[in-house]
Amino acid sequence: MERTNRGFIRIKRLKKTCLYLIGFIFLWGGAFCKAQEQSIVILNLQEAITPLTAAKIKEALRKAETLGAEALIIELDTPGGLVTSTRKIVKMILNAEVPVVVYVYPPGAQAASAGTFILLAAHVAAMAPGTNVGAAHPVTMGQKMDEEMSKKAENDLAAFARSLAKLRGRNADWAEKAVRESVSVTAEEALKLKVIDLVAENLSELFSSLEGRKVQLMQKKVVLHTKRVRIVRLKEDFRNRILRLITNPNIAYILLMLGLAGIYFELSHPGAILPGVVGALCLILAFYAMHLLPVNYAGLILIFLAGLFFFLEIKITSYGLLALAGFISLVLGSLMLFERNPEGLKISYQVLIPVLTSMALFLAGVTYLAVKAVRQKPTTGPEGLIGERGRTISAVGPQGGQVFVHGEIWQAKSTEEIPPGEEVIVMKIKGFTLEVMPVKNGTL
Repeated sequence: MERTNRGFIRIKRLKKTCLYLIGFIFLWGGAFCKAQEQSIVILNLQEAITPLTAAKIKEALRKAETLGAEALIIELDTPGGLVTSTRKIVKMILNAEVPVVVYVYPPGAQAASAGTFILLAAHVAAMAPGTNVGAAHPVTMGQKMDEEMSKKAENDLAAFARSLAKLRGRNADWAEKAVRESVSVTAEEALKLKVIDLVAENLSELFSSLEGRKVQLMQKKVVLHTKRVRIVRLKEDFRNRILRLITNPNIAYILLMLGLAGIYFELSHPGAILPGVVGALCLILAFYAMHLLPVNYAGLILIFLAGLFFFLEIKITSYGLLALAGFISLVLGSLMLFERNPEGLKISYQVLIPVLTSMALFLAGVTYLAVKAVRQKPTTGPEGLIGERGRTISAVGPQGGQVFVHGEIWQAKSTEEIPPGEEVIVMKIKGFTLEVMPVKNGTL
């Protein structure tokens, strides 16, 4: 009996041990499978290349490296952008610890100007049908460069494009032509010229094409496995959405105009408060945007000079000359503000003309009302009594008397004797005594 009990206990313990072992195997296997699950990070960029774009790519690379992702895919659609930001992005891609795939997508997208350099720098360059790449000739910003400086900039970017193409085993001659001659090609032509590595209609086809492809990073060579991966699509957070919005040149210009309008209204009509507060906030946002965007400061100075001219029109009698000078300064400053920027960083004429017209009419209207208010006859206080008519209550002469003016009884004097009940007009006021003259037959 005792032996039977002992055998039963041993069997029970063995069963428990087996259950623990099976559970451990399942847990370990699940964790192993989860650890083996690969991911691909996707960043969508449909914008001009600015410092904000460089910050987005830096964050995307950090995310991909943290996850140990198979690759970072950048869906690119850009008309171009700033050379300084482009160089930062290229430097980050070249030194990335994960493969970077630049995919010009969707159909109709472009990798123009600055986008060409980013595509050439990618470990894998891909395009969708119906897209194009090229036209990377440098665009001058600010003051116009002389011929020698322009040639230097062109040579510098041509060498930059050529070195990137050679590094990735792509067509270096075409890369140089894209800078010097602004050539642009379709996706199919780019593949035939060995400017890119592959053409894919969508992400599924792209993943299939990337499977098994060898990529050379800075320190090692890796093989891409993209058939069964978890897609991590980076979403633009609220902060970046706001920053992208205000760094749009059209929005930055509108904010600048609203800021000037609010401040000018507050200065010309002190005490309104709300226009001044809104104007100050708009100016701060506009200045932040212009800190990130290339701005022609001569144009910015002309715009502020326009506000000064309109304000002086209130204080100085110029018969409209200062207002005219303000309008001319406003037009010239607006045209010059983003004049030499690359495509995607210029003000659209569909925005410029309506905003400029509205701003000019607003400033002219506020100036007219302010001038009218400053120069019109006072209607309150002692000065408001000058020119008013009333009647004598008692005889008024050099020794004094009383008159009824503007609903009140006043002490009054006159250089001639005026009997009671006569209509008089106020000529001057000294303290609380009015100097009056009789009104005879509607005249003095």
